[in-house]
Amino acid sequence: MIKVLKAGFYSTIQDLGRFGQRAYGVPVSGAMDAYSNEFANELLGNDKTNAVLEMTMSGAELQFLIPTTIAVTGANMNPKLNTKPIPMFKSVILRSNDILSFGNLESGFRTYLSVKSGFLTETILGSRSMTNNITETARIQKDDILQISNASDAVRPKHAKLKFNASYFEDYVLEVTKGPEFCKLSYAQQESLLNQEYKVSKFNNRMAYQLLPLFHNDLDSILTAPVLPGTVQLTPSGQLIVLMRDCQTTGGYPRILQLTEQSINTLSQKFTENSLKFRLKN
Repeated sequence: MIKVLKAGFYSTIQDLGRFGQRAYGVPVSGAMDAYSNEFANELLGNDKTNAVLEMTMSGAELQFLIPTTIAVTGANMNPKLNTKPIPMFKSVILRSNDILSFGNLESGFRTYLSVKSGFLTETILGSRSMTNNITETARIQKDDILQISNASDAVRPKHAKLKFNASYFEDYVLEVTKGPEFCKLSYAQQESLLNQEYKVSKFNNRMAYQLLPLFHNDLDSILTAPVLPGTVQLTPSGQLIVLMRDCQTTGGYPRILQLTEQSINTLSQKFTENSLKFRLKN
């Protein structure tokens, strides 16, 4: 078990997501940065579907009431074990009553913590991912007790020295494909869309990222149609909205672009005022 001493800015239990429920309006959810999530599990020899703790902008402070092995990936929040720095992207053995904490954010925006055999919070509709209106709470809270396996025989796994490729943290080009309504833009608008540099607005979260500046257009709204994580919508006001893991399942704005899976991971590590551009996938 783990006791939450501090929850951090926005910390949630996530796994690969909740599939097969979109027909009922249930978001996919899951880890915003799927690469960091899967890498954290792989370091411990976990199944890739095991749940992890996703921390946004600032980290939690956790007291481990039983021994286990952990790994920290994603954004660098300077993890510490009993106030002493520990390495990221490597497995670390913890003993009973060890306290894991985090310092200043140095790069990226979201950090992932895996534990041996994964977090054992409640499974709802085939997933442990915390989501508004689906799970009892949308994030962890101070004094919560998080269930994990009792790994009293914790040992360093054989996957402990995998190489994490952090190059996408520095990428500002998001690879995209054409959305269903891309062809409704004029040629000049298409060129402008792909040549313009954008910034992440202050309105960014697990549901969507809004971008600036506004993009001039005269497209009408569409009949409600399916959308996915990574869909780029264009509103009548010219607002570009990139849907993320907790997005709705349908929408009425033109779907002009679709981010690749890797581009969703990249965008999830961006925050307010970060720059980016779109590039069509060859």
